[in-house]
Amino acid sequence: MTDAAVLDVVQRGLVVAATICAPVLGFGLVVGLVISVFQAATQIHEMSLTFIPKIIAVAAAIAIFGPWMLSQVVNFTGSLLESIPTLVR
Repeated sequence: MTDAAVLDVVQRGLVVAATICAPVLGFGLVVGLVISVFQAATQIHEMSLTFIPKIIAVAAAIAIFGPWMLSQVVNFTGSLLESIPTLVR
């Protein structure tokens, strides 16, 4: 297995990981930003006010994008397993 092959596999894995994490992190980021603006405007600084909406948003993102994220992981794993014979050479 050459260095280029290892780097290619790692690069593809990192791209898949970033692609899978993006929707969940995006939902959390948007909800956190909205809650922060609301807290700044109303001067309510309650810590639990930020956590509960973020948890709900992340759970909703996982529920919405879960099948797509799973298919991305399955496709990557399948292509990785299929490429084992060429990687071993």
